[in-house]
Amino acid sequence: MASPSAPPEAFTRAVAGLRAESPRPEILLEEIAAPQRLAPYAFALSATVLRDGDEVAGGRLILLHEPAGHEAWRGDLRLVTLVTAELEADLATDPLLPAVAWTWLTDGLDQHAAAYTAIGGTVTQTASTRFGELAGPAPTADLEVRASWTPTSDDFGAHLRGWCVMLASTAGLPPPGVASLTDRHRAPAG
Repeated sequence: MASPSAPPEAFTRAVAGLRAESPRPEILLEEIAAPQRLAPYAFALSATVLRDGDEVAGGRLILLHEPAGHEAWRGDLRLVTLVTAELEADLATDPLLPAVAWTWLTDGLDQHAAAYTAIGGTVTQTASTRFGELAGPAPTADLEVRASWTPTSDDFGAHLRGWCVMLASTAGLPPPGVASLTDRHRAPAG
């Protein structure tokens, strides 16, 4: 559905707002190819979240623009995300985890005053145990958050910052400026 004409101003402003933000250093952003069949205009970012140098979570944030508007979106711009993270095995069966993970997104958006409407999504937690030829590593557990929302303000940087709060929470990172207990144990005595 790629359009031969120049992208509309609303879309180019939204992309510029997403590009202008620099998240915390543990979150690495990269522009990636956007899906072309979801809307006439699309832009996508990929995120990798590092903790102590190890990748602990990842995600994608996709901006869609339908100039004529989309009834289900209740607007002409839509943000869509997929975030995945490996969990500690005991969290995979926690019945409260989906509700908590959902608030990581909504609280992150609210914290940065990223106004939105028509938000929806799913939170999936899974546990995997390998057998036979695939046996080896200990059982693993994963969390997946899929969500989309319609921004109702022009501050797309606020939406990116809110999304990064969710990424950090999903990865188990402490808030910026707060050292984790494991960091304190590594600090030299002084």
